[in-house]
Amino acid sequence: MDQAFVEDIFKISDHRTFRATALEVFHYQAKHTPVYRDYLAALGADPSRIKEPEEIPFLPIEFFKSHTVIGEGKNAEVIFESSGTTGTTPSRHHVADTGLYRESFTRGFRKFYGDPGQYCILALLPSYLERKDSSLVHMMEYLIGQSGHPESGFYLDDLEELASILKKRNEDRQPTLLVGVSFALLDLAERYPLPLGSHITVMETGGMKGRRKEMIRGELHAALKEAFGVSGIHSEYGMTELLSQAYSGGEGRFRSPPWMKVLVRDPNDPLSLLSSGQSGGINIIDLANIYSCSFIATGDLGKVYDDGSFEVLGRYDHSDIRGCNLLIS
Repeated sequence: MDQAFVEDIFKISDHRTFRATALEVFHYQAKHTPVYRDYLAALGADPSRIKEPEEIPFLPIEFFKSHTVIGEGKNAEVIFESSGTTGTTPSRHHVADTGLYRESFTRGFRKFYGDPGQYCILALLPSYLERKDSSLVHMMEYLIGQSGHPESGFYLDDLEELASILKKRNEDRQPTLLVGVSFALLDLAERYPLPLGSHITVMETGGMKGRRKEMIRGELHAALKEAFGVSGIHSEYGMTELLSQAYSGGEGRFRSPPWMKVLVRDPNDPLSLLSSGQSGGINIIDLANIYSCSFIATGDLGKVYDDGSFEVLGRYDHSDIRGCNLLIS
């Protein structure tokens, strides 16, 4: 795939172009990504007969745990690894071009939040920062660097200092983004509750990581809104296996950049898609994954709306992620 085509992915601005590009990426990966090529063969799917994006088979996300998902002849510049929980096998995303990842998350951030240079960016990601192979840490390091604010940075366990900085941002009204993993934001909310001004955005990235009892997103947001006196909590939806992210502005619906699209599959027939408004397994087309696989069946449950926004309703039980055993042995 030539560089001009890769760059054009981030210039997609309409539905028709997305569909045409998705098909082109599919036919490229069906030929040049060995794991995906073998999966399609195991399904009996003939790529030459697939003419619409809705006909494309999605690779179960479990393959990122059991196989190396990367294009033929490509070498990984970095291998991102999921945090997982104790005793589980982590996912590994072999990324052939880290510049492509930076391009994707930077353009996505700018689309929804503007120039990172206007923010003081505070990252509260202790469980991620303890690892050197987190895609989220890579993203936040870069955005913090783009911020340029002297107090932008990571705050591992120093909640007292973080609370002090938030107080200063309340006073100087500097636009501020507080990004945190769920359990750490709850720790901050309980120990240092502080009404925050409208210029401070609180964004959760999900995950209790075994540190706290799991909570539904509505319950989490209610607790954080009460502690911080804000009208809404923003959310980031991303994962190790993706090079793009979707964002929620606080109303519970996520929106993705133009080169990323979410669909919903039938829980009882994972090769069939559901119409908007119905609940099922979340499938993701992420065209930034050009050198791995852009068509991923995740382990999340969700619902897609007519405007392309989507909700994340929960997780599948492992046993419900059907189709993964076709190549896992």
